[in-house]
Amino acid sequence: MYNLKVSIDENSGFCFGVVYAIEMAEEILNEEGHLYCLGDIVHNDEEVRRLEEKGLKIINHAELENIRDGKVLIRAHGEPPSTYQLAIDNNLELIDASCPVVLKLQNRIKNSYDKDELIYIYGKHGHAEVIGLLGQTGNKAIVFQDIKELDLEALPKRITLYSQTTKSTDNFYEIKKTLEEAGIEVVANDTICRQVSNRDKELREFANKFDKIIFVSGTKSSNGKVLYNVCKNTNPNTYFISRSEEIDKSWFSQNDKVGICGATSTPMWLMEAVKNELLTY
Repeated sequence: MYNLKVSIDENSGFCFGVVYAIEMAEEILNEEGHLYCLGDIVHNDEEVRRLEEKGLKIINHAELENIRDGKVLIRAHGEPPSTYQLAIDNNLELIDASCPVVLKLQNRIKNSYDKDELIYIYGKHGHAEVIGLLGQTGNKAIVFQDIKELDLEALPKRITLYSQTTKSTDNFYEIKKTLEEAGIEVVANDTICRQVSNRDKELREFANKFDKIIFVSGTKSSNGKVLYNVCKNTNPNTYFISRSEEIDKSWFSQNDKVGICGATSTPMWLMEAVKNELLTY
């Protein structure tokens, strides 16, 4: 027996937007036993599997076009206007679980676009949230995930800058500074979700308290990859797993203090399962 002392980070787990989406899905599944969801409801395979067993069916946009008269959940990432139009055309009932922070951002981008502002979005290419944001501009906004993608000399002299809600606050303001130093007037809109962006500091403090860190996340989670690296850079003895079966006993020594944490898409029940597994060692 290793006699491990195991603690779960109380700040880890679902952000409120994901909690909202999953609660809406479970309520309908408990009543009706079936619900379509456009894209993974959360970037965590274990949680998706749990909900699929309750009757959730994950579909993509191509499949959505062939569905008539059904109920479809819009997940926290939000959707472009074209999805809502398709729902009207196909007589679909949309259960809109778009995160309020994302909806507010969509509205602000739409207002900027209606004023003919030149919109640049700091975000991940192809990410579901970014696709929804682009849709507010008729796909005319410029998306970049690294300042190096932009030719600073060729940029307009005045731009309106937005960010995907889960991006780093520090990086956003560093981008703003770089653009201004290049002589560009930047109307910067800080629309980053603080529940997500503040996780960096909280995780550094958490990771410093333990001999070993087990970071639990789905492999599809962008947020998970970022936060795992925050932990790893703080505590080199950090290990990434998606489920308890991936734990390797050789990671541990006698009487280790072990911290368990995760992404904003990691369910608490999964971290509890990892803790219970570790306590058997």
